[in-house]
Amino acid sequence: MKTPNLSVPKPPHVETQETRIPSRRSFLGKLGLGALVAGFLGQGYALLRALIPNVLYEPPARFKVGSPDQFPAGMTFLDDRRIFIGREPGGLYAISATCTHLGCTVKMVNLSQPRKVQIRGKSVEIAREFHCPCHGSKYYADGTNYAGPAPKPLAWYRLETAAEDGQLIVDLSQPVERDFRLKV
Repeated sequence: MKTPNLSVPKPPHVETQETRIPSRRSFLGKLGLGALVAGFLGQGYALLRALIPNVLYEPPARFKVGSPDQFPAGMTFLDDRRIFIGREPGGLYAISATCTHLGCTVKMVNLSQPRKVQIRGKSVEIAREFHCPCHGSKYYADGTNYAGPAPKPLAWYRLETAAEDGQLIVDLSQPVERDFRLKV
């Protein structure tokens, strides 16, 4: 004998507790779909961003520093360009003021007494040096490193005069040897 079904069927428009709580499977499916959409949107943004150039504004590598008459005998430091312009009887030259260790600005130090040193196999008398205040690197007057962590000498750059107004032009894109002098 069969037992009669005493439960009352519920109308289809009434929600039950079982239909209001999403199942784990449907939750994980929606989470996966959301992650997939977010991934596609991220890739689309990266693709569109790659079409826009990323411009780095740097100062020009060639620039005028003034007329040769503005530079007296000895060294003149140009703070805005981090460069030393030197004048000696042989001519003018440009030495970088950027330490080759970590890029700090070196300072010129006048020695109390000139001293003789060996630079590239020659005995030279120097009256000034460059010292890096950050980590103690030291350079002779020609930029040759001799103490501290600096791995290489200070850079020398090409100097030339502008045809139109006779001003000195420093070209940071053209390093030169330490014996370079611009005759003026």
